[in-house]
Amino acid sequence: MTGKERREQLIGVSRALFAEKGFDGTSIEEIAAKAKVSKPVVYEHFGAKEGIYAVVVDREMQRLLSMVTQSLVDAPPRLKLERAALAMLQYIEESSEGFRILVRDSHAASGTGTFASLISEIARQVEDVLAEAAAAHGYDPHYAPMYAQMLVGMVALTGQWWLDVRKPPREEVAAHLVNLAWNGLNRLDPNPTISEESRGLIITPPVTTITTAPLSEKERREQEKARERRIKEQEKARERQRKELEKLRREQEKARARQLRAQAKLAARQAKAAAKAGVTGPAPAASPQATAAATDGDHATANADES
Repeated sequence: MTGKERREQLIGVSRALFAEKGFDGTSIEEIAAKAKVSKPVVYEHFGAKEGIYAVVVDREMQRLLSMVTQSLVDAPPRLKLERAALAMLQYIEESSEGFRILVRDSHAASGTGTFASLISEIARQVEDVLAEAAAAHGYDPHYAPMYAQMLVGMVALTGQWWLDVRKPPREEVAAHLVNLAWNGLNRLDPNPTISEESRGLIITPPVTTITTAPLSEKERREQEKARERRIKEQEKARERQRKELEKLRREQEKARARQLRAQAKLAARQAKAAAKAGVTGPAPAASPQATAAATDGDHATANADES
């Protein structure tokens, strides 16, 4: 194996390990063992783990940027949005390992920036599309950079979700993304579809030679199991959240019930106290008219006795 071929092999092996375990979870020992070489061979080509990681991240960023750039060729604004969304989803579909590496925070020593910087770079390329569309509809194109960040961020986050679920199909996902971005919530198309001009579009990424040792049956099973574990963990997290919300709802209902019972008991005590006061308490004061009548009666009785 020539030096160039060995370098490409090490990049391919490292790419798979970084995607599975991340930068911190991958060691030079693992890379060397997977490539069936000694550690000094890895150091000879890349100097350190940071060196090989920087190469892997840079290649993935350039691949994705190139695909998005190619999609933004001369076309009406809506077609450009469709094709940009399709290009990003195609990259995720074809380069799942690369996308997993990019969505992790790039290691500080990589020197290649983070996924956020990549999104910003793509957003800068989308700005012109949005500025053109804004001007055509009488809106201020000054806000195009802000809307570009919103749009690209929406596609990127949807891509992270789609990376694991892989349904609905790529074109259907792109159709719904463009539907929301182009029509807005107030004018959503209930059955969006990709335009005929974009249907079946495949972007040809730049050619890079990466020689990766074929996965064994055991390794393929392990990758599938890892993917299933991620999906199960997401489902468990959603179930925990649902249970926590249900528990909170029950506690609120119990608190309201306790409050109502306390109010009912207080009202009952007050009613009982009022009733008791009416039976055994002091007689109510006589009215002036009653007092006067009683006085006149006493005088009349006294006069009768004297007679």
